[in-house]
Amino acid sequence: MKNSAWRARLPDHGMRDRIRPKPRSAARKGGAGVMSVSTEIAVPGPRAANPWVSWRLGPSAAGAAFVAPALVVLLAMNVLPLLWSLGMSFQRFRADRPHTPPRAVGLGNYLDLFSDDAIWERVRHTGVLMASSVLVQVIVGGLLAWLFHRPFPGRRLVLMLVLMPMLLSTVEVGTFFNFFYDPTFGPLGAVLRPLLGHPFAPLGSPAAAMASLIVADAWMWSPFVMLMLLAGLQGTRASLIEAAEIDRATAWRRFRTVIWPQIRGVLLLAVLFRLIESFNQFDLVFTITNGGPGTSTETLSTELYGDAFVLFETGRASALASFSVFVVVVLARLYVRALRQTEPELAER
Repeated sequence: MKNSAWRARLPDHGMRDRIRPKPRSAARKGGAGVMSVSTEIAVPGPRAANPWVSWRLGPSAAGAAFVAPALVVLLAMNVLPLLWSLGMSFQRFRADRPHTPPRAVGLGNYLDLFSDDAIWERVRHTGVLMASSVLVQVIVGGLLAWLFHRPFPGRRLVLMLVLMPMLLSTVEVGTFFNFFYDPTFGPLGAVLRPLLGHPFAPLGSPAAAMASLIVADAWMWSPFVMLMLLAGLQGTRASLIEAAEIDRATAWRRFRTVIWPQIRGVLLLAVLFRLIESFNQFDLVFTITNGGPGTSTETLSTELYGDAFVLFETGRASALASFSVFVVVVLARLYVRALRQTEPELAER
């Protein structure tokens, strides 16, 4: 069969002209020469870049052009409001009087803010809520991570149920705990009333109200800490633990020398996330205690809400918001510093 005949029956997908017959050495059989034909297919190379993009922008500039829309949205939604709030913190302005122009006061809002004893009371309440809640979350999350690290029957189902609280919205959790702590209709009061002989009202005293907020926050976010620590535990090589067991290392020594180096990075990250979220905690406080009784559970977030949307003191609220951003940045820097001290290889970068 001639080469042109079998080439003509190939489907025309641009491959027909790329196939060339290649003669090979003839194998003589009975003195007659037989020509065997093999085909060689030319594989197309990588497609050339768009000449318009290459000529107009270049590879690096083309990548920047694709990222530019996201950067514009980020600038419009985050950076510009932050700069506006920072500028308003140096002015006296009320949002309920939009026709009254702002009046520059310099550092007046900051001086008024930090000279107010009520602000330092809110700072103390925020610190207590942050430290206590994150500590409980780390303890409970660590115990849960250690429990789910080992397989047992029904592990997946129980793990899914444990993770459900952090999938709920904060307002739903706050509304649930407001009903849960109710002394008349709440299930907690119904259980403890016959035992105590009087109605149990945990939201009626300052210490009990703060403890109620800590329990609610820990109930919601302990699964998050558990998930982070569980990921660190799953990344620990089983051979290292087995080698430590063969060397008859104690449980504490196995944890300190094998497990802790593997989970300290994710633990620091989880603590940072939870400290920042607890510092900005507003929903739970507003829906469970609303800052009460009195002002015993007022935090910086509820104070900021009151200044901005109740008293309409926009300048003072902007100064408090700028202070909150400064605290969050300090917490992030402390995390990076601690991570570099615990991970020496990061300090060289």
